[in-house]
Amino acid sequence: MADPDYVIVGAGINGLVAASVLGKNGHKVLVLDRNDRVGGCLRTEEITAPGFVHDVMATTLVLFLTSPAYGAIGKELEARGFAVAHSNLPTGVLRPDGSYVLFSRDRKRNIATFDACAPGDGAAFAREMEAMGADAPFLFSLLGGRLWSRSMAMTIAREALKRGPRALLAWFGEALRPSRNYLEATYASEALHALWAPWGLHCGLNPESAYSAQMIKVIAFAIELAGCPIAVGGAKSLLGAFERLIGDQGGQIRSRVDVEQVLLGADGRASGVKLSSGERIISGKGVICSMTPAQLYSRVPCDNAPPSEISAALRRYRHGKGDMQIHYALDAPPLWNGGEELSKVALLHVTPGLDGVSRAANEAERGLLPAEPTICVGQPTALDPSRAPDGKAILWLQLPEAPRFLKGDAARQIATPVDGQWTPVVREAFADRVEALFSRHINDFKSLIIARKAYSPADLESMNVNLVGGDPYGGYCGLDQFFVWRPFASSINHRTHVPGLYHIGASTHPGPGLGGGSGYLLAKALK
Repeated sequence: MADPDYVIVGAGINGLVAASVLGKNGHKVLVLDRNDRVGGCLRTEEITAPGFVHDVMATTLVLFLTSPAYGAIGKELEARGFAVAHSNLPTGVLRPDGSYVLFSRDRKRNIATFDACAPGDGAAFAREMEAMGADAPFLFSLLGGRLWSRSMAMTIAREALKRGPRALLAWFGEALRPSRNYLEATYASEALHALWAPWGLHCGLNPESAYSAQMIKVIAFAIELAGCPIAVGGAKSLLGAFERLIGDQGGQIRSRVDVEQVLLGADGRASGVKLSSGERIISGKGVICSMTPAQLYSRVPCDNAPPSEISAALRRYRHGKGDMQIHYALDAPPLWNGGEELSKVALLHVTPGLDGVSRAANEAERGLLPAEPTICVGQPTALDPSRAPDGKAILWLQLPEAPRFLKGDAARQIATPVDGQWTPVVREAFADRVEALFSRHINDFKSLIIARKAYSPADLESMNVNLVGGDPYGGYCGLDQFFVWRPFASSINHRTHVPGLYHIGASTHPGPGLGGGSGYLLAKALK
């Protein structure tokens, strides 16, 4: 492509959304990615056995389907082959004693289910969701809007007039509650604490983390509305639709190209990129990088080094817990001991409960393999049978409490290397522990296994350099590195200290997930 308007470095969800929205607005875009395919954390492969189609990393698309990005380009993607599969039971929790709670997309059913757990818990859930619905316009503008903007200032001002300044401050204070306090104060049933506590982990937060309660409420609201859908045929179908859309708009995507340096014009403005091959690509309007801060600023020339406050922030920037994935090819769908309904749940958490989540998260943060990790079990073939041969099945397991650097084993059963690095031996031993924990709930699980494929945090980083230590969230998501402080306290929207150089991705507002939020916000601002 001759002189694109924008060069986009990184073809994850945010880079693809940015390219699509910019292309829709008439800009010529060139997307570059160092891997052999687009997608970032969206990756579909037959990794266990022929005919078994696995989303290797991310799979659930509820954030994308409910995002402004999908509102802008969803129809175009659907016209190019993207479709989703749903379950009416998006999530549930299964505890060691075999008891479980299932969450549906039906409000009346959920109220009845919660009341059966403890009288009054159904009414409490209804109140919480009604309050969330009333707050949704304001809350989602904060979570997904352009923070440093006139429109955001006006949104907050209107809310202050509507509620009153003190009431608005009280609302912000309530939004900072940790989920442990919220769950214990809202629901009498420990089973409901167990249902919701694991969902904070999917935001990079622990039960004791600030604002984790707000994120749990957002998730409950979203998945009751839109479920936990997956792409029919695997995430590759969404990526293929993006590729066709960008191409139809006159854009171009190149893979297997590593950007070595951001080029600067005589005026100090970002004017293109230099590849590791030596090739130079000039862009007319700017360069957009979807990567971690360390990756981004290592590519800025020394003659335009970042200001001291950014250099200091780079040194302080930290990553969160690692992630681990385990995939199974099965000879038949699993028969859960608890009954047939469990086989219809899109994402089922296996955990002892709130204290179990807290304990495992703390162990992982201290560098220990959790003795009883929280296990998220996805059942893609229950939603989309095309993912496996007729009569067969796959399971998708995510372990959101994996140490990035190993210091030991909380159960004192697995020997960890003195250098703290993950090895195939440690990975498989930990996968064995996980399998023993969840498979006791499935009738004769061992006989169903055709193949198993596990990925440690180190394996995930080897596939995507932005997953530092296996951290899938682009950096720790605690309050000091989130919202107006993401990635740095000095950050203003998606600008950098270099004019024309923009930063998007999980490390930037509105944070991680498959919503494509940062790519959409920047593309909309640049139109």
